Order: sequence, then C-alpha cells, then structure tokens
Amino acid sequence: MAVQSVIDTSKIEAMVAQLKAAAARAQGAPAVESVQGAGKVEKAAPRVDFADVLKGAIDQVNDSQQQASKMSQAFALGDDNVNLSDVMIASQKASISFQTSIQVRNKLVSAYRDIMTMQV
Repeated sequence: MAVQSVIDTSKIEAMVAQLKAAAARAQGAPAVESVQGAGKVEKAAPRVDFADVLKGAIDQVNDSQQQASKMSQAFALGDDNVNLSDVMIASQKASISFQTSIQVRNKLVSAYRDIMTMQV
C-alpha cells in the first residue's frame, strides 16, 4: 500500500502571486493581484519612486554600519551582553551591504554613461 503525500498548493500559489506582484512593481506597472480565495481581490500597489527606494536602501546600509559600530564599541568596553560572534556577524553584514551598494552605484554610473553616449 503506497503512502500518498498531499502537497498544499495554496501556499505555492500565494508565493507565485507575490512574485508576480513584485515583478510588476519593478517594471513600474500597477500590480493587480489575481482573485484569491472566496472573491477576495487585493488592491493595486502604489507606484514606487526610484529615489525613495534608493534612499531607503542607503539608509539601511547606514543603519547596519552604525549598529555594527555600536556593537563593537560595546564589546570593546566590556559589555557582557554583547558576544564577539554577534559583533563579527554584524560587522560582516555591514560590510556586505556596503559592498553591494558600491556595486549598485557602479552599475548606475555605467548605465548613465551609456545613456549619455547614445545618439538620438
């Protein structure tokens, strides 16, 4: 007698809908969700301003760097509530987020240069 496993597809469908909505927001189109469940329809997502998204990302990088700095200072001062592993993890997260922002900046500058050199 074979045992059949039941796969709950509702969570998979919800994830696919979220991915489609994120893709639509990234392309600048208003995202209209598909009908979910018993006639429940989600509203279209508001437009996202690129400058706001960029500022938010830079603020997150700044926050992670400040948190890592505060943790390292607290550890250096002998705070018993701060572990060395937590300090190192926070420092690496801050470093990775900063390096990512540098790479994004480089890509944006490269794209800007490409656009400026296009002949119309």
